[in-house]
Amino acid sequence: MTAGAPLFQAENAVEEAGRAVDGLIGFYERLLDYVTGPDFVASLAATVLAILLGILFYRLAVRILPRLLYWRRPAEGRPDPQTRARIKRQDTAVTLIRNLLKYATFIVVALVAVSAFLREALPVVAGTSVLAALVIFGAQSFLRDIVAGFSILFEDQYSVGDFISVQPMGAFGVVEEFGLRTTKLRTVSGEVVYIPNGVITGVTNYVQGRQRFTVEVQLRNPEAAGRVVRALEEADELYVTPPRLVRREEFAGGGVRLTIEASALPSMDWLPREKLTQRIRAAAGEEDLAAEPLVYTADRRTVERLKELTPPEE
Repeated sequence: MTAGAPLFQAENAVEEAGRAVDGLIGFYERLLDYVTGPDFVASLAATVLAILLGILFYRLAVRILPRLLYWRRPAEGRPDPQTRARIKRQDTAVTLIRNLLKYATFIVVALVAVSAFLREALPVVAGTSVLAALVIFGAQSFLRDIVAGFSILFEDQYSVGDFISVQPMGAFGVVEEFGLRTTKLRTVSGEVVYIPNGVITGVTNYVQGRQRFTVEVQLRNPEAAGRVVRALEEADELYVTPPRLVRREEFAGGGVRLTIEASALPSMDWLPREKLTQRIRAAAGEEDLAAEPLVYTADRRTVERLKELTPPEE
């Protein structure tokens, strides 16, 4: 290798570095010219205007449309079951429309912004933009959630205001919002749970929003029955319907049977099964308690319906 070879290589490196710097400077100059040019300023102004109009349209729409749906909403009070079901459907429609408006406004504003910068017709950009959005956010899960949302909506599995249990995650709560992609639950303890519709495998809808419990207590004497009845008056406020005595039967020899009814939220069945039975035991005393309190759930209308459907014994 000659002595001039390293010098030649150094000169080539300097020239290549100079060309790279010139290219970088040229790129930034062209970018600056584009950013400060009239086309970019016009596109940016159009985008900002589209965003402002989109926000204005969304806010007006979410104010006006619910009022139209609530046009003939019944007055405050205790409505009958049919009216209550209609109110729930109205609330569901309102949350669904808000969800749809949010997605629709975002898509339209995004398409306008892309078309403004690319200088292409909106219909041409629409197809590629929607396809790119689906790819970015995950087309498979996105479409699965939407299809599941439509199924829940058309099958009327639940509405806003219903108390439901969702499987497989086992979440209990009141439906606060229903969208095509997610369902928003509020649990008894106050947490908010967002569940993608596509992962829901089963729903238990507690139509009445509560579970009715019946407790039967066998006692050996009337004095113990009086203590148990007085203890019911100290029931916890966590019950939907506090425990109350609905039947008292006395037998020969001084025995007494009490039938007590109460209702609680479905996720709080421990109230009658554990807390109430403990209170009954403490009030009655172990020596006056003829048998362990029996707790069971049964809806009378459902039982009557099942009796109608059950074939008679031969």
